[in-house]
Amino acid sequence: MTDAPLILWFRRDLRVSDHPMLSQAVKTGRPLIPVFILDPETEGLGAAPKWRLGLGVEAFAQTLDSLGARLILRRGAAREVLERLIAETGATGVWWSRLYDPASVARDTEVKARLKSLGFDARSFDGHLLREPWTVETGQGGYYRVYTPYWRAVRDRAVPEAAAAISRMHAPEVWPASESLPHWALAKAMMRGATIVAPHLHIGEAAALARLDRFVQGPIAHYAQARDLPAEDATSGLSENLAYGEIGPRAIWHAGWRAMQEGKAGAETFLKELVWREFAYHLMHHTPHITQSNWKVEWDGFAWREDNKDAEYWRRGLTGEPFVDAAMREMYVTGRMHNRARMIVASYLTKHLLTHWKVGLDWFADCLVDWDPAANAMGWQWAAGSGPDASPFFRIFNPATQVEKFDPRAEYRHRFIAELSRKPGQLALSYFDAVPQSWALSPTRPYPKPLIDLAEGRNRALDAYTRRNS
Repeated sequence: MTDAPLILWFRRDLRVSDHPMLSQAVKTGRPLIPVFILDPETEGLGAAPKWRLGLGVEAFAQTLDSLGARLILRRGAAREVLERLIAETGATGVWWSRLYDPASVARDTEVKARLKSLGFDARSFDGHLLREPWTVETGQGGYYRVYTPYWRAVRDRAVPEAAAAISRMHAPEVWPASESLPHWALAKAMMRGATIVAPHLHIGEAAALARLDRFVQGPIAHYAQARDLPAEDATSGLSENLAYGEIGPRAIWHAGWRAMQEGKAGAETFLKELVWREFAYHLMHHTPHITQSNWKVEWDGFAWREDNKDAEYWRRGLTGEPFVDAAMREMYVTGRMHNRARMIVASYLTKHLLTHWKVGLDWFADCLVDWDPAANAMGWQWAAGSGPDASPFFRIFNPATQVEKFDPRAEYRHRFIAELSRKPGQLALSYFDAVPQSWALSPTRPYPKPLIDLAEGRNRALDAYTRRNS
């Protein structure tokens, strides 16, 4: 045993319950120094996720204050910052919760190797996922490439109960200096959009747990059917909080499992969606190239266009296809996008507009407050046809028929497209307050004509697919 401080390096685990690393650290009885580092990997986040992360860090710092602790903020390369903190505080170890994207793995591997070489206790813990990606194997010992067998393999595996929230942290005799969160200006790239998106956020652990409770008490019962209706308040919304670790996956799993045991019809479908996230991380661990290049290398020669004028209309919600435009505007106003809508806009960009999926992936990475590296990559490659367990390229969603099926009363379209209503609501008008002024958009302008005839776009995509296979 030692009374030397222990540094706890927080990243995307901004909570005090269902937290294996934090629970174990408190049990040591040692002084604990929580730290958040704005390193180059974090600096490189897109505008919306970086801003939202800053808000999560602010809320987490307040939580730690209530527990008798402080969140120390430092900026710089993680290894260098941690070494300086060790020298300043006399800490003998650094603990953290694991991340799995390629950049984080590279950084954390370097940090652990360096600290261990200097004789310090460098330790990583699980907590971001229900189970570590390498612990799920096929009967042949490999990794899963298709979701349904993966689900079957893990459905009945025991998941540890979520650890209770800690109630107190042992503070060091002297706290190290901390930088100022406002001085980091994490909202700068959001420009005027931050004030529009902010009211739609649910920040911090308390908000996340309340969100989960509301969902399992009501919408989960009808989730299997209603989750595809973008105008309905039928989903949990927890992707925002999961992205920053403001809620743990074990807490969500057990709440969903209890709902299933209680006979709530949509609960198993909800659990499958949580495991879909796990599957994305499973694939990113085993095939990290999924985040930047075609998972199926045979798609490397496909005739996708790079960024282009049509893609810019897509980004601005001006394609002339109401389902697509409503979804893109929803993202600008709320920071999120309904899952059914994500499939439609991704299919439209990669197939009707024959534009590379990375153009869409990068835009989502800039605009989504619930951006997740594994889910974003998996989703885009699924829609494009180039990924694992993907929707076949020849399955081309028709935005016109999809919107009639999933938005039959046009509520979603009118909610976000001002030009379609005589008296547009505030959400639709907010889009024009959120977008860059340089776009020179106005709700009084006529709604645009479609960029491309849907049948023509479908035929062009199928021709390109045929040429690829010929």
